[in-house]
Amino acid sequence: MDNLISRIESALDTVRPYLKADGGNVRIVEVTEDLTIRLELEGSCSSCPMSAMTFKAGLEEAILKAVPEIKKVEAINLTSVNR
Repeated sequence: MDNLISRIESALDTVRPYLKADGGNVRIVEVTEDLTIRLELEGSCSSCPMSAMTFKAGLEEAILKAVPEIKKVEAINLTSVNR
């Protein structure tokens, strides 16, 4: 599981500079046994009107590309964009 989380963090690190440039960030809340990852958008990302697009096109895509065994990516504070 540690290797999996490390790979997810590496994928998130490819997107983080863009989030941080706008005063935001993302953190892993949980990786479940069925390989669902739950993320929390932080800072300005948690209330930005573009955060749904950032989540789908940035975070989710980066994770699924780098860690294909992940089955689902959810943002706990963006329930409307859960996949």
